[in-house]
Amino acid sequence: MTLTSCTQPLKVEVFETSESGNKLTKRTDFAAGENRSTITLDDSKEFQVITGFGGAFTESSAYLLNQISKENRANILKAYFAKEGARYSLTRTHMNSCDFSLNNYSYTPIAGDTELQHFSIDEDREDLIPMIKDAMALSEDGFRLFASPWTAAPWMKDNNSWVGGKLLPVYYDTWALFFSKYVDAYKAEGIDIWGFTVENEPHGNGENWESMHYSPDEMTHFVQHFLGPKLEADGKGDLVILGYDQNREGIREWVDVMYKYEASSKYYDGTAVHWYESTYDYFPKELQYAHEKAPGKYLIQTEACIDAEVPVWQDDKWYWKKEATDWGYDWREASKKYLHPKYAPANRYARDIIGCLNNWVDGWVDWNMVLDTKGGPNWANNWCIAPVIVNTEKDEVYFTPLYYIMSHFSKYIRPGALIIDAQNSDKELMVTAAKNPDESFAVVVFNEGTSPKNYDLSLNGLTKTISISPQAIQTIMINNDQN
Repeated sequence: MTLTSCTQPLKVEVFETSESGNKLTKRTDFAAGENRSTITLDDSKEFQVITGFGGAFTESSAYLLNQISKENRANILKAYFAKEGARYSLTRTHMNSCDFSLNNYSYTPIAGDTELQHFSIDEDREDLIPMIKDAMALSEDGFRLFASPWTAAPWMKDNNSWVGGKLLPVYYDTWALFFSKYVDAYKAEGIDIWGFTVENEPHGNGENWESMHYSPDEMTHFVQHFLGPKLEADGKGDLVILGYDQNREGIREWVDVMYKYEASSKYYDGTAVHWYESTYDYFPKELQYAHEKAPGKYLIQTEACIDAEVPVWQDDKWYWKKEATDWGYDWREASKKYLHPKYAPANRYARDIIGCLNNWVDGWVDWNMVLDTKGGPNWANNWCIAPVIVNTEKDEVYFTPLYYIMSHFSKYIRPGALIIDAQNSDKELMVTAAKNPDESFAVVVFNEGTSPKNYDLSLNGLTKTISISPQAIQTIMINNDQN
């Protein structure tokens, strides 16, 4: 886009969510102010293509939606997927059970059924599948859905347990078949699977809930010689396969193995990461390293949440206070405690997503879409917070500030957008910018500080002075028609 006129100010729409109570509120009240900083966009400098933003369909979330009124259920799904809502475009679900299931289950319960003749997704029919299908019906643009296994059935593992252990090599063929059958079963329900992560958290989770361990070499061996060839042979070679799927700090050893040779990297379409190593440090050097190792492949943040906290109900202010902790605050070894400070949940989300987008991440997926006031249901008592909390006894719904922060990205930065250069003179602001497929621009600005700020936003010679509230996030939309 080339803008030639310098006589008119930059035309923008500004939406703000803030500690003071704004919730995607449209703002037009901008004072010129003094000591303005500058944010200058340069769309000639392009970076990664955006895959999408969204959250996960879990049995827990789907179950809760079936425990509330049809009106509230519909309102929540509209808020996430409808055009007037967050417009989620990239989503995840689990294969077999996970911690955010009501109990342990597998689609392959019959021991020794190596041909998976008894494969069945019946466990998903009551809650999970209806939630996904209703979301599909509400989404005008559609969304991508990828699936992740937490574990194979115990009979396929060396410890015969839901937790820990490894897949026995004798069942590598069977486990590859499992992925193919899953695609077919969901296809029969009218749900297309976009891709997979090979294994959720292959390092495990401290032996607390469903898990199955891989080393980088073991996962790459499975993908290279079993999963990739099986999907290809079954006419499913276009399905996306994402490797790793755990914390960013450990990504180097994984991408070094995954992309070491052409043969090892052939079936990997990208790398998946989580944020739990630190929900404060977004590990820019590790993300850059992963991108440089495989610049033509996806780099997707596939899971994040405020963990180790029970949801605070109907108290927006709490989500902006630096009181919340994560798992590492209590449990991490002393040498790593610095990675787990008390930090505001709203800040964690805004800081991390912007930090990711500025370091080659092309998709960012939250964890559960809906949880109850206890942070569950969760069979492992692994309580967390979701952007939307429900009280099933009173049929009440609470959209936390986290929902609005997610919307600042998912609603306005659309799949196919290009991250572009944004030069920012104020180190106390975080900024990222994208050019959408429709030629519009979306700029996200985060002010973590307790003072309001003013800045001049410029694109191609046109400038607009904008004010941002204390402890606030803004999305500035710039239409492609500035005449």
